[in-house]
Amino acid sequence: MSDYKTIHGVGIRDYTTDPDTLITGQVWFDKTNKVLQFQAEGAGAFSTGGNMNTARRRMPGVGTQTAALVISGTADPPVYAQVESYNGSAFSEVADVNTSREEHAAGGTQASAIVFGDKPNNANTELWNGSGWTEVNNLNTARYELTGDGPSSTAVIAFGGVPQKAVTETWNGTSWTEVGDLNAGRGASHGAGTTTSALASGGYTTAYVAVNESYNGTSWTEVADLNTSRGYATQTAGSSNTSALVVGGTPDTANTEVWNGTAWTELNNMPAVRVNAAGAGTTASALIAGGRNPNLTNTSLEWNDPVLSTKTADTD
Repeated sequence: MSDYKTIHGVGIRDYTTDPDTLITGQVWFDKTNKVLQFQAEGAGAFSTGGNMNTARRRMPGVGTQTAALVISGTADPPVYAQVESYNGSAFSEVADVNTSREEHAAGGTQASAIVFGDKPNNANTELWNGSGWTEVNNLNTARYELTGDGPSSTAVIAFGGVPQKAVTETWNGTSWTEVGDLNAGRGASHGAGTTTSALASGGYTTAYVAVNESYNGTSWTEVADLNTSRGYATQTAGSSNTSALVVGGTPDTANTEVWNGTAWTELNNMPAVRVNAAGAGTTASALIAGGRNPNLTNTSLEWNDPVLSTKTADTD
């Protein structure tokens, strides 16, 4: 006790219950349970978010955990044009896309987004300005099960898909340009990053794969594989090819992995399997909405890492 006061300039207070306001590193004595406790950052965890209005899967999300869009999707059938906006607690319907679609991709934010591709083989591209959708220049290569990402509706990358599995294109706000192909062409992969710093992880060819490639604005380079081979995982936006979060996927899994630019690390799993869900956010704060778990669902999960928690000190 005296050492703690010498180091920190204060003594350890005692409480009968946890303090009302806790901060990281705070230490106190629990008089009720007669243990020394402290507040620390724990491993990331999932919690329940708001429900979508319509259960569906095979759709992308854009934005952040507290400001996201979920765009179109299917209930096997029908295929929806419906778009929903999330404010951190509840979903509300906004203007529909012009073309109903599934197994498509998107980029941007809640206020300014782009959506492209569609099953069975569509190049259609639409822009969102915060109130409505406008058709713009199509992809050069029509496809579905493609992956896309980007920080805004004027800087987006699209790669992979079916049937042209290696094709990569970038969007500059006006048109699409073909750039360097993936080394391992595939559909249903996970993506993160920007037009100059992107990541393509997992996917499906004749089997589910763990292959991971990094894009530098010119070409793709193979880097460390996922720990679990899978496709149709939830895509959450990473800021570059050094940051990504892969959640769930097929073969049916609840597994969660994070990429730090060098290797993948397994984290706490989702409460249940989830496939073909929409995702938005970052490796530290993400939204996972809809999908199949194992049945079609309208539920959502919120991921936060790290999570503050109260721990008991080992005083032996």
